Amino acid sequence: MKRIHLTATAIIGEAADLADEAGFDAVTLSAVARRLGVQTPSLYSHIRDHAALLDGITALALAELADRAAVAIAGRAGRVALHSFADVHRAYSQESPGRWQSLQRRAGAAAVESIAARNFVALTNAVLLGYDLPQGERVHATRLIGSTINGFLTLERIGSFDHSEPAPEASWRKTLDALDSLLLAWPTDSQNRTHR
Repeated sequence: MKRIHLTATAIIGEAADLADEAGFDAVTLSAVARRLGVQTPSLYSHIRDHAALLDGITALALAELADRAAVAIAGRAGRVALHSFADVHRAYSQESPGRWQSLQRRAGAAAVESIAARNFVALTNAVLLGYDLPQGERVHATRLIGSTINGFLTLERIGSFDHSEPAPEASWRKTLDALDSLLLAWPTDSQNRTHR
């Protein structure tokens, strides 16, 4: 049983490791305290409550993902940047499944307003700079990218693609190419009005 100097960072890091090992739903204050070799009340000097612990994992995951994404998309644009950005998500979901699960929840204000969240939004915007999208359309495109990546990875994680051919890798590449095509052909407001 490990015993370390308690800080919010150490506690959240331990909770994130527990999430990766046992699943995000296994993260409780008492489980983390046991791993740290302390009594649960000892954690409350550093972590407000269970919700704050979960938000801490989310903020940590955002920071780690943003660091990886920044390296992956550096010097790249358009399709290549989009593929690199998405591939970082996929690798992270496979290597750190509990941390990645923390990103698939409605996060509290502490996580949403964190520096890590702002950095991640900036990186998503950097990917979108490779496409000719009006500023007002970027929020819609961001939602499309997030929905596509997270939807695919969720289905892959629960084994939805395990019972048919081809392997998920082929579908992943086609999905990202289709997403690139959608972003390149993004409808303008005038096109939207024409189809009403």
